[in-house]
Amino acid sequence: MLSLLHIENIAVIECADITFHKGFNILTGETGAGKSIVIDGISAIIGERAYRDMIRTGTDKASVRAVFTDVPMLSWFEDNAVPYDPETVIVREIYLDGRNICKVNGTAVNVTMLRQLGIQLINIHGQHDSAALFNEENHLTYLDAYADNQGLRDSYCEKYNTLSQLRHEIKRISMDESEKLRRMETLRYQIEEIEKANLKPEEDTNLEERRKLLQNAEKISDGIYTAVECLYGSDESDGAAALLQQAEREISRLQRFTEGYNALHERISDLMYQVQDLAEEVRAARDDLSYSADELERIEARLDVIHRLRKKYGATCTDILDYLDRAKKELDEIEFADEHIERLKIKCQKAEQEATAAALVLRKNRQDAALLLSKKILEELSALDMPKVQFSCVFTETELSTIGMDQVAFYMSANAGEALKPMSKVASGGELARIMLAMKNVLAEQDQINTLIFDEVDTGVSGRAAQKVAEKLRSVAKNKQVLCVTHLPQLAAMGDTHLLIAKEERQGRTYTTVTPLDMEGRKKEVARIIGGANITETTLRSAEEMLLAAT
Repeated sequence: MLSLLHIENIAVIECADITFHKGFNILTGETGAGKSIVIDGISAIIGERAYRDMIRTGTDKASVRAVFTDVPMLSWFEDNAVPYDPETVIVREIYLDGRNICKVNGTAVNVTMLRQLGIQLINIHGQHDSAALFNEENHLTYLDAYADNQGLRDSYCEKYNTLSQLRHEIKRISMDESEKLRRMETLRYQIEEIEKANLKPEEDTNLEERRKLLQNAEKISDGIYTAVECLYGSDESDGAAALLQQAEREISRLQRFTEGYNALHERISDLMYQVQDLAEEVRAARDDLSYSADELERIEARLDVIHRLRKKYGATCTDILDYLDRAKKELDEIEFADEHIERLKIKCQKAEQEATAAALVLRKNRQDAALLLSKKILEELSALDMPKVQFSCVFTETELSTIGMDQVAFYMSANAGEALKPMSKVASGGELARIMLAMKNVLAEQDQINTLIFDEVDTGVSGRAAQKVAEKLRSVAKNKQVLCVTHLPQLAAMGDTHLLIAKEERQGRTYTTVTPLDMEGRKKEVARIIGGANITETTLRSAEEMLLAAT
């Protein structure tokens, strides 16, 4: 249940603390006073899209804080590593630079995570729901939600996806004979060309490295010979190895006079042996150095072959060899395609049977649910002063698709003696508002959401029908928390809690306030809704009668 809503700097609301209670909460006020802004604030707190335009002029951020009480232990908390608390606090801040900061019980979450939680806490019904109700593409979704068909749909979709993959595979490898022959000829030529080259993995990399060495062989040779002379010496000078050996002998002689040079002698000895080993390695490298112009020519020729293949089949020898493997597999597939297709067709036939069986189970469940849904909606509509209305879920059989083998459309007749027709063609505005309310009430029975918000869903309703709508919403509020934005006095009089949204101007700025009304305040507000700005003793008495009748 939504207990507290704190709004800062959203549009004309500078700061407002709104306390909601159990039962039927009514929000009224003049057009443009800011009722929709309160709903926008609630929408933001449950993860709906928030715009920078919402931020009050002159400020750099807007914020909303909501406290929910009696929150059930939802799996969302564990799934998102958020500490559970039956009194859950949600905070959302919207900045001018587009940033959104969201927190649940002090833990940062992203907007997507917040939306996943929000749809389990609050259900908002607005005027836009009428358009969704008109759209027949949504009718099957409504029915499946009522029938709780998610498990059956998942099972069906798994089988349908298997069937789709098999169909796609059959289509992929099916081709006419001339196309098959052309492709086989191309593949055989490519396979032969690559195999003839007798490539090895990473051969191109190794050859390029060897070519680089051969192209710089003279510089390498000069460098190694110079290094050998530095280590071994030449006719003109001693090398490092000889000089270190001489140093070692001299320090060794000093040990006869004092032990103070022992450590120094060990270090020089170690260095001498290391240099001698290094000198041997350098000399071995000199002896191993061999190259010829013929080898360079052979490498260039080989790289030229590889280069031509790389232009056709891949950037490296490894890529070319991978292409060779794929070409062989494709050739094998084509050569034995008929046999493979026959095997796939057998699998496809079985998959189609399984998908059809799952679709029929889904259809049966939908048809059973449709009868119950129609019955309950008719009961609701009768209570909403539409006793003569007829309502039915009309099924149309289709080919297997992602949603099964059915299309569903809601048909109705608003008047006795009229044939059932698509709902969008026969429902007036007031009728549609009541139909939507009836459907929402029936569908709400299937979920565990404790807070329902109705944002001016009474548009086009008046008189006796308005009284019936008010009674229905009050009935719903016995089991769930209901927040209702309305312009109807019948609804306003039914509320358990009545909040007045008012707008005023101070020092050239517009401010919206939210005020809980006592009995006297409610009487004046209901009188205003009845008679407009001209509140008379008559309208006040009418308002009082409506309020007393509602208690």
